[in-house]
Amino acid sequence: MKNTATDQLIEKTLRIQANVIARSQALSAGLTQDALRYRIRSGGPWTRVLPGVYVARSEILSGAQREIAAVLYAGSNCVVTAQAALFHHGVRAPVTELVDVLIPTSENRQSSDFVVTHRTARMPERPVLRNGIKWAPPARAVADAARFRLNDRDVRALVADSVQRRICAIHQLSDELRAGPNQRSSGLRAALEEVADGVASAAEGDMRKLIKGSGLTEPMYNPDLYVDSEFLARPDLWWRDAGVAGEVDSREWHISPESWARTVARHAKMSAHGIIVLHFTPSRIRTDGRRVIGELRSAIEVGRQRPALPIRAFPTI
Repeated sequence: MKNTATDQLIEKTLRIQANVIARSQALSAGLTQDALRYRIRSGGPWTRVLPGVYVARSEILSGAQREIAAVLYAGSNCVVTAQAALFHHGVRAPVTELVDVLIPTSENRQSSDFVVTHRTARMPERPVLRNGIKWAPPARAVADAARFRLNDRDVRALVADSVQRRICAIHQLSDELRAGPNQRSSGLRAALEEVADGVASAAEGDMRKLIKGSGLTEPMYNPDLYVDSEFLARPDLWWRDAGVAGEVDSREWHISPESWARTVARHAKMSAHGIIVLHFTPSRIRTDGRRVIGELRSAIEVGRQRPALPIRAFPTI
């Protein structure tokens, strides 16, 4: 019958830590070496998930259990960063079962299984403490994720999402870019340039890259358009001299009927003021770039043959 002080302390630890426990915690609670070996035997109630870290009851680890296990393995000085931290900050990032942790250079804990350790002399000064775990601040987590394993398109999406939803600011990401290592920083640098130009999503980043290699005059990205003092719209692309607007209709941003209705209304409002509005899906931008550029070029040529529209455009602040 489990009613000893040791059993009660172990059960409390397991309850707090989502059924995950470290060897040191079990021994400190009073469990003997023999009793621990009995619990982690083949078919026993505990399963080893990392060196010195166990889960009670055999089960597929949840994300929260992996994070707790990673911290128990890496030590109390570690800070969780990259995708795992971004999830807790509400930033959309590619899903991974890996947990990246920052550890001081004075420590030498090696990566193991799903835990990836990164020794650094630049530990976050003000990590976010939540649920007993230290998380890297959003800008640091974005920069680390960008450098660790993401491709350039995923980096663009990550940076655009975090800035667009004001989870972190461009200047914070720029500070992280300057302070961190140059190795594997090209994707982050390019993404910051795009966001500074007004690019608001990965699909728009693809369009920007396509336009830059096409010979077309580069447009304004996400400007605010006004007729006199009245706000008109904020198209994704705007060629002022031609009165042409381009819209990147990503399903991610227009998934609800309400969002689609707003897109249709914005199109109608711009068209009513003489703007030529073209719509492109992310898949067309990636796979049918030649025709996309051809359609834009034709619209711009037509637009430039007309008198200039009385529309003012201001960069997004």
